[in-house]
Amino acid sequence: MNTTLVEQQLKKRLRYPYKWYRKQNNLWDGYTNFIYKISDWDLLIEAIAKTVERYRLNKKECFYYAINRWYNFHSAMAVEHIFCTQPNVTSAANKKNKEVDFFINTIPFDHKTSVFPKGFRKTLCYAKQNKKDLLYWFYHQQSKQQRRHYANRLFIVTHKGDGQHWKLKAEISLLQQAITKYVATFENAKLETLHFSKTKNVLSDIIWVAQ
Repeated sequence: MNTTLVEQQLKKRLRYPYKWYRKQNNLWDGYTNFIYKISDWDLLIEAIAKTVERYRLNKKECFYYAINRWYNFHSAMAVEHIFCTQPNVTSAANKKNKEVDFFINTIPFDHKTSVFPKGFRKTLCYAKQNKKDLLYWFYHQQSKQQRRHYANRLFIVTHKGDGQHWKLKAEISLLQQAITKYVATFENAKLETLHFSKTKNVLSDIIWVAQ
């Protein structure tokens, strides 16, 4: 993967506001699953136009639904690629396993890039000092679609001073710096242990990316 090219393409989405118009659901995911196979912005726009015509969808709703899914997916794939190029990180052999993307020091992890959530109703300073509170919040608030699970997960949390946290998902080089630093200083003992039942415990952590 050429992460420089990925960053260039992702940044073409930044000219539009971040709107969904509807909650993510399996039906509309089905309409827009072409986003997985398209990395080029111009080709994405062509595919959206064809889908609108084929299924007679609202043009604006389909446009934003598709570009948001495309943006989040390809940013996530770049992040996973960055992790897997780091020392002591091994890619998961089973690419269909929704709970494991890679292993760090033999510990399995899924990863997720998340914007700092308004719904958390606490400041960034509070979150950094009370990391476990935010981790529990993420697990309890996760979407019911596709990758919902209670397994080990690393969260890359983006925070931008102007509130446009989502835009940092396109800053692949910045994400790479944060990930490289995190893996270089990784220690099993620094992970947070979260308890969801008497028998279900998970390991988790946050990599902060702020600007």
